[in-house]
Amino acid sequence: MVDLKFIRENAALVKEGARKKRIGVDIDGLLALDARAREIRVRLDHLRAERNRGSEQVPKLQGEEKQKAIAQMKEVSNEIKALEPEHKDLEDQISALLLTVPAPPGDDVPMGATDADNVEVRRWGRPPKFDFTPKDHIELGEALDLIDIPRGVKLAGSRSYILKNEGALLHWAVLRLAMDRMVAKGFTPMVVPVLVNEAPMVGTGYFPTGRDQAYHVEKDEAFLVGTAEVSLTSYHGDEILAEADLPKKFVGLSDCFRREAGTYGKDTRGLYRIHEFEKVEQVILCANDEAESRRWHDAILANAEEVVQALGIPYRVVIVCTGDLGQGQVRKHDIESWMPSRDGYGETHSCSTFHEFQARRLNARYRDTEGRVRFVHTLNNTVVASPRILIPILENNQRADGSVVIPEVLRPYLGGKEAIEPKT
Repeated sequence: MVDLKFIRENAALVKEGARKKRIGVDIDGLLALDARAREIRVRLDHLRAERNRGSEQVPKLQGEEKQKAIAQMKEVSNEIKALEPEHKDLEDQISALLLTVPAPPGDDVPMGATDADNVEVRRWGRPPKFDFTPKDHIELGEALDLIDIPRGVKLAGSRSYILKNEGALLHWAVLRLAMDRMVAKGFTPMVVPVLVNEAPMVGTGYFPTGRDQAYHVEKDEAFLVGTAEVSLTSYHGDEILAEADLPKKFVGLSDCFRREAGTYGKDTRGLYRIHEFEKVEQVILCANDEAESRRWHDAILANAEEVVQALGIPYRVVIVCTGDLGQGQVRKHDIESWMPSRDGYGETHSCSTFHEFQARRLNARYRDTEGRVRFVHTLNNTVVASPRILIPILENNQRADGSVVIPEVLRPYLGGKEAIEPKT
């Protein structure tokens, strides 16, 4: 959430930020409501003070003077009763509108409308060149008995799948590799709820604007998360930490659920865009300092790159343009892994900085060395998400005989197996 005081003092900047992000929001309407609410608040404060003075003075009065004072106090009370509901209604409207205001993008974020305008920062590795006609991951998965899409769809509907044999083992292996590496870097491993109430979804910015993407368990008024970020970032909500305890470095492995609303007909084949997957997510809560945020942004992006490099997957890093940024993101980098079946790079990781946006919603704070209570800065990044990462693993490592070489770093998790051979 963007600070209302900041919006008052920087209305033009906030409007321009919303325009750059292509997010419609009525800043003028918000400020008009705020002006009226503040006007009523001043009047209410005056009336309440007058009522308090009257409560002290009336018992000391006598006769007609007392009756006159009682009548005046009644008028004061009636005006208070009339103004309080209006003030509460205004505050409710302001709170609702504040949840729709986007954080202005950082100065280094490139202008653009869609992901086509994201700017490449660097590349690592070279896409393989095959001397045979390569198969996509579904052809490989079916031939090697690793993936079963039809039965997944039979059980759970479109965008569903089943992993089996080495497909399941590879899935668990990449997740375990990611967790092991993050724990070795000093991140606190956590198993967190994936079925949460509304507050963490609002607090992390997935509601109200992304409500249509979440699975709603109506009977229990609970929601399935699309990422462990929701629970990890909310962990210290409504708390005041000590600055000496920052940064908090969390890593969580969770199931993730996304309705993929609005993507009908897009990426329907295979494992790229699915409803349920598993992801290892890293989350940082750090001091309210731009330089500190940038340092951690670079660090968690590097953590993810190290995993992709260890898997031997060619990739590129892009800085996401203004129009492709989410509501709360100040800056964002994506890692896009080379996928031969797409003849291009496909997103596998996203690294985001939020500054105070999530912390204000969550009321996650810390006391600095001077005793001031401040909101933390929050950041997050994928370490690895599967089964999407299986796409480049299978496709880039296939051989002419239909087998797939297992990346060396994953072999210890598969009992030392070096390749997945066609079943005979």
